[in-house]
Amino acid sequence: MQLRQLGNSNLMVSPIAVGFWGIVGGDYWGSQDERDTINAVSAALDAGINFFDTAGGYGNGYSEEMLGRALAGRRQEAIIATKVSQANLAPGAIRAACERSLKRLDTDVIDLYQIHWPSRTVPFEDSMSALQDLQREGKIRVIGVSNFGKLDMPDMLRHGRYDANQLPYSLLWRAIEFDIQPRCVEEEIGILPYSPLNQALLTGRYRNADEMPYSRTRTRHFRPDRRDSRHGSPGYEAETFAAVEAIREICADIGREMVHVALAWLLHKPAVTSVLAGARNRQQVESNVIAGNLSLSAETMRRLDDATAELKAKFGPDPDMWGVGADSRYR
Repeated sequence: MQLRQLGNSNLMVSPIAVGFWGIVGGDYWGSQDERDTINAVSAALDAGINFFDTAGGYGNGYSEEMLGRALAGRRQEAIIATKVSQANLAPGAIRAACERSLKRLDTDVIDLYQIHWPSRTVPFEDSMSALQDLQREGKIRVIGVSNFGKLDMPDMLRHGRYDANQLPYSLLWRAIEFDIQPRCVEEEIGILPYSPLNQALLTGRYRNADEMPYSRTRTRHFRPDRRDSRHGSPGYEAETFAAVEAIREICADIGREMVHVALAWLLHKPAVTSVLAGARNRQQVESNVIAGNLSLSAETMRRLDDATAELKAKFGPDPDMWGVGADSRYR
């Protein structure tokens, strides 16, 4: 794969990254064999994928531990990204969390260290200062953020440089295109899209909401009376599945699988550096590699944009897939 520069940093990352949340298993993701995880990491490295994203909060540290074990003997081939939780953004807490992550990952340095969600109690200046101290000490190489909105982005930039913003972004969730993506382009900040297949909607596996597991129907795409939903907005189930069908037709016309087209579409978008695609086994890695090497024509991109324009307009600029208005975690 052709590596891409992350923001203005010296990190060169593959266009497809392995997202390491799903490997924790549990009720949300289902059981996971550790051998499958190790094989997936090996397959990724063999295929030229060098970027792995995890977080201290995934499985209470299990995801980081598993990544550290899976990279044993091949650490030098990988770019590791992890995150510090919202609860650990005071200076002393950031340092302690970083040390825990380093130990779990079995590494001397974290390549990209990201704030998972912005704090509403700890000043950005304090968090950035602590991150810069860790950077000067060589414990982290590059500073990043995650889930920073149109106001949080410039507020944090006033206190120091960061080179990545990890955000929810997919064909069915284009909220960042209104305000956040243009700012990332302007500041040369790399976008790392998460949930690129939108809770499996863009796998083409499901044709209506009732076919989906309840854990995947909590977003604003679905009615507010779906189990565990918290958004309280009307939901757009008919419009969502109409868009999925339109995408399915476009994919059939060009002879490509929907999952590959959905990931490749993101890689053609401004400021997107690498797409965080979960891979729980070797087969899923091999599938994601196809997407990372797929070129879409301008006409196909236009058709895909048009097919999802109505949804984009209905959802508007708030990037929180699970809450809106007073319930949104974005600012």
